[in-house]
Amino acid sequence: MIPLFRPSVGEEEVQAVREALESGWIGLGPKTAEFERRFAELVGASHCVALNSATAALHLSAMLLGLGPDDEVIVPAITFISTAHAVTYTGARVVFADVTPTTLTIDPADVERKITQATRAIIPVHYSGHPCAMDELHAIARARSLAVIEDAAHAAGAEYRGRRIGALSELTCFSFHAVKNMTTGEGGAVTTDSAAHAARLRRLRWVGIDSDTWQRASDKKKYGWYYEVEEVGYKYHMHDVSAAIGLVQLDKLERLNERRRAIARRYDEAFADLPWLETPTVEPWARTAQHTYVVKLERRDELNAHLAERGIATGVHYMPLHHHPVYRAARAEVPVAERVWRRLLLLPAFPDLADRDQDFIIENVRRFGG
Repeated sequence: MIPLFRPSVGEEEVQAVREALESGWIGLGPKTAEFERRFAELVGASHCVALNSATAALHLSAMLLGLGPDDEVIVPAITFISTAHAVTYTGARVVFADVTPTTLTIDPADVERKITQATRAIIPVHYSGHPCAMDELHAIARARSLAVIEDAAHAAGAEYRGRRIGALSELTCFSFHAVKNMTTGEGGAVTTDSAAHAARLRRLRWVGIDSDTWQRASDKKKYGWYYEVEEVGYKYHMHDVSAAIGLVQLDKLERLNERRRAIARRYDEAFADLPWLETPTVEPWARTAQHTYVVKLERRDELNAHLAERGIATGVHYMPLHHHPVYRAARAEVPVAERVWRRLLLLPAFPDLADRDQDFIIENVRRFGG
């Protein structure tokens, strides 16, 4: 079976984990701090707070806004469930906006239509690593005094108009899950230019404690046992074993992303003459991280079965969130999402995909015949 995803890790990551384990410090510590510094530098943000998942990143970012039951947050209908859950955790209500038919990112015009007196924030999702139309979204947010939290779970290394995703908005959330563009095994982060946001995020990720164990142990003369808990927080922090993997992956990120783009270009060229298959759109102002390769076709489920029979895994990202029972009562007038999701199919496009395996996938897609 050719898998849909596979982490791209090697001996360097194994050695980094070994060194972390042998250091005697494997919790939240110096490797995590180094990872935060380097990731912030990579995206051009002032601060990075490393966490154990992008779900945690989205939740804490929503908490920073002080959301509650009287508030609404606009998210795209096509995204992973965590985007909506993070809002729901705070007691606020999710409102689903439609997506564009090309990039499947949130449609700014529909965002504007969905704004009410209760709207407090917008969470654009850089679907499949393709940046959203951030200038339009920021203009809407400024005009209505709304916050913007970017869900960049797919977008490590992506660029919008020459700027890295991660330094465009007040808060940006990343995922370092096993199959993302770079991995820490499991992990996530929030980047921000706000020192106040960063300080509170560091408290909230460590059950509300005002100084973590590494900070208190860093004074070589004494271990500072005293700390205070200022508010109820969560156990959301990253640890040094994950951060050690992440530091190696940071050095590989651009190479891995370029390999993803090369695989996408190869698919584009191979499928260019197939009128029944629509390949991904990349806007001229975007440099996609190419997290996935998503095609569109009418006989999606038949192609899925055809490839599965030949040992090729595919996937669907995502069924619109209001189709899940938990969000069926949410506002969701999203005709594009309703139409397009039934045509979506992901093909294998991970960096270690061998050319011969991609040739086999291409051959069998072409044999399907639409």
